[in-house]
Amino acid sequence: MNRPELLNGIALAYIGDAVYEVAVRDHLLEKGLTRPNDLQKNAVRYVSAKAQASLISEMEADNFLTEVEQDIFKRGRNAHSKTSAKNTDVITYRISTGFEAVIGFLHLTMEADRLQEVMEYCLLKVDEKNS
Repeated sequence: MNRPELLNGIALAYIGDAVYEVAVRDHLLEKGLTRPNDLQKNAVRYVSAKAQASLISEMEADNFLTEVEQDIFKRGRNAHSKTSAKNTDVITYRISTGFEAVIGFLHLTMEADRLQEVMEYCLLKVDEKNS
């Protein structure tokens, strides 16, 4: 992608969802989880809309996101999607779309160090919450 900054929030969230999902799966395997049922049950703690919205809340409280990332989050959050929330309310779903847009943007702009920093932050926060 030549110009990720021109993509709409839904497109950024589309790739961000996949990138974050792979990072979570890697993390769970590194933690020694191998049973499919355990993997799925634990993955939800990281990738659900509710979990992602909670992470954004913590990022805001910690002033963790850069100004550009905050703008990308808002673009994703405010984007109008044709899909609807499955297991959550619309507001939580939209916040999680914003979260995924940030991940997608960092991935597409090849900001590997910052993406790694964001991933580590998220995985650590969820682990702390569930320990």
